[in-house]
Amino acid sequence: MTDKDFNEADIQDRIIETVDEEGNKFKFELHEIVNFEDKMYAVLEAVDMPEIDDEDEIVIMRVNQQNEDDYTLEYIDSDEEFENVKNYIIELEEEAAEEE
Repeated sequence: MTDKDFNEADIQDRIIETVDEEGNKFKFELHEIVNFEDKMYAVLEAVDMPEIDDEDEIVIMRVNQQNEDDYTLEYIDSDEEFENVKNYIIELEEEAAEEE
């Protein structure tokens, strides 16, 4: 998928639409934005995507702030970066579960 511009209003709606290189549109529900190693990452869930068997599939994308109100999503190309972010998110979830 290519970068996707979005803004504060999109975050409030919690549904973000992305467009891939072929112009296909995909919708994701934004679950949270986490900060890890001075970068922001969006935790997203596929919405209304019949081509994905498991609609509970979680996607993690890097968030780049373009200006005060506009952002871009991009896939994480580095396996190492992805694994580090994924593990950090799992740790956050485990800590939150312990607090409940």
